Amino acid sequence: MSLSHLQSACPETAIVLGSGLGSVVDDLGIEAEVPFADVPGLSASTVPGHAGRLVLSRISGKAVLIAQGRRHLYEGLSAYEVTASIRFMHELGVKRVVLTNAAGAIKESMAVGELMLITDHLNLQGTTPLLGGPHFHDMSEVYSATWRDRFLAAAAKLQMPLHEGVYAALLGPQYETPAEIRMLRTLGADAVGMSTVPEAIQARALGMEVAGISMLTNWAAGLKPQTLDHSEVVAVGKQASVQLAKLLAAVL
Repeated sequence: MSLSHLQSACPETAIVLGSGLGSVVDDLGIEAEVPFADVPGLSASTVPGHAGRLVLSRISGKAVLIAQGRRHLYEGLSAYEVTASIRFMHELGVKRVVLTNAAGAIKESMAVGELMLITDHLNLQGTTPLLGGPHFHDMSEVYSATWRDRFLAAAAKLQMPLHEGVYAALLGPQYETPAEIRMLRTLGADAVGMSTVPEAIQARALGMEVAGISMLTNWAAGLKPQTLDHSEVVAVGKQASVQLAKLLAAVL
């Protein structure tokens, strides 16, 4: 399919799928798809678990644009390059975006395989997509409180566990050390990952409404007697994608 098909659909809502969560599109359905490489300014991810394409789906008859995968700072890109898909969505007329990711659980009352609604974030990646000028944007409410209420209500109706918490974004690609996890816990982080925050900043700067959902695919370093492996992160993400798809369909 061509870009014109995406443009003519006029989607107002978009979803960005993180590591291992790409199979959500199988549950929501595919009307059209375009590889990232066919979109000016976008490029395919080099990370396993990220298909690297834009998919057009419909939920209750409404067009929804889905980014099946994303780029990351640790791939050697700038924050501006990483957020090209958000600017493209905005150009298409997208007004609200759900940013999902695979994350390590820090808060021990949560469990691997469950979802966490992001209430706020810690940007510990040392950069921002707004570099290059005095682009001062308020970040008092990056993640829409109104939208969070809708997700919580939908999860309750589905009898699905849905936590709330603060997401910490680090540069990666190496996983965090146990000492770094103790630091993050002291700072108030409930989950940790390597994405999402640049996109959330860019989306808010463009006036888009943002929701964030972390799929808790593993325990953060030092909390359990285990080592961390990306293949396991992707595997847990795939298993939990069904729950995420149900939640998204209920809210959107």
